[in-house]
Amino acid sequence: MAVEIKEYGSAADIAETLEKEISETKSTLGEYLRRLDDIRALAEKSKKIHEVVMKLAGKKAASESLGEISIGALSIVLDANPFHELTAIEQVVRSHQERLLVLQKAREALKWLDQLGDTEGLKYLVVENDGVPERILFRIS
Repeated sequence: MAVEIKEYGSAADIAETLEKEISETKSTLGEYLRRLDDIRALAEKSKKIHEVVMKLAGKKAASESLGEISIGALSIVLDANPFHELTAIEQVVRSHQERLLVLQKAREALKWLDQLGDTEGLKYLVVENDGVPERILFRIS
């Protein structure tokens, strides 16, 4: 996550930026949810085939962690299967859902700024964490 300070000329500019972030997050989340449905169906088919083959062969299921190595904080999956991809996409979907909630809460929290009235000469310095306002500094210019 990156922390930045951005300057805005009005509360409306902050709200507009938040709306854009919310819209982009919703769009990205929608794309991942579609991918999640597709890979979930593929993973279920793969699981059924795997179970049938293992049953016919009289073998027990192999550990899913085989073929996964860690290098520092990075995890590398060799010969990834649909379940690895499903897990990765589920993680991304959860992350985008959490981001969307945080953005919507920030937008709701900023509604009081609309009631400030005339703010000519007032600059808004906004401390943002990953695009989400966390602190607003009013500066008279």
